[in-house]
Amino acid sequence: MRALVTSGVFAAGGKDDSGAELFRLNPLSRVLVDDVVADEHHSQTSFVLAGTSPHYMEAALGMADWFKKDVTGPVPSVFEDVHSASLFDETTAALDPELDALVTEGLEAHDNLGIGTIMRECHDLFKGLESLTDCCGGDGKTARAITKAHPHVKCTVLDLPKVIEKTPSDCVVNYVAGDLFHTVPKAQAVMLKLVLHHWSDDDCVKILTQCKNAIPSREEGGKVIVIDIVVEPSLGPVMFEAQTLMDLLMLVFTRGRQRSENDWRELFMKAGFTDYKIIKKPGARGVIEVYK
Repeated sequence: MRALVTSGVFAAGGKDDSGAELFRLNPLSRVLVDDVVADEHHSQTSFVLAGTSPHYMEAALGMADWFKKDVTGPVPSVFEDVHSASLFDETTAALDPELDALVTEGLEAHDNLGIGTIMRECHDLFKGLESLTDCCGGDGKTARAITKAHPHVKCTVLDLPKVIEKTPSDCVVNYVAGDLFHTVPKAQAVMLKLVLHHWSDDDCVKILTQCKNAIPSREEGGKVIVIDIVVEPSLGPVMFEAQTLMDLLMLVFTRGRQRSENDWRELFMKAGFTDYKIIKKPGARGVIEVYK
């Protein structure tokens, strides 16, 4: 426990009457507690359990051999190389159904964590919008948060058929089964929240191109909203450490990476956009508007 306090996972709580050390939850460890009734609480237990599972650890230990390989064509992730399976698709379920469930739950929890902060600090982000498509929006938690704060915005969630078929219709959000590499439902704004860091640069350009085709011009209020990590040392050592560790996570388990502002600018220009603006940097993530 002292080690966990030193690393910032828990906080020291003084001593009891007998002199025994006490420990308490802090903001980090609170997100590791299940069934807590609190605003914006999204337990990250599944995310942590997935990231420390035997399959994940085995993949991380295979990084040295992965670096030495001479690969022709698209480079697989370390996880793919070790297990012959890709995260987030049917090959993970075939490899280990329990791991697949943990990965799915962990991804959803991680993506929805902090949406309340974004709604408060970036309230004007959705001002004036009539419609929005949330790409890879899962069960619609983020979309419902947007419609609750901005009832005038008609939200559509695009996700894979295996996700949409498990999501009951709620008459608040429109759900569309599909693949964002092939088509994105047209809307005034398209949102990519923690999506692009899973993909290679080439794949990101393909995704962004589909998003660009789905929105009107900047003059008509069209934009793509990218919510993702913007690697920036000036944010301080704690945030920079979190960003670089997430970069390593992407290296091992996906074909993607975390990107600096220059990296993001290059992707946007390659996809045919004309301009972008970083609206806010809440924590390790950045909120970016991208325009045709």
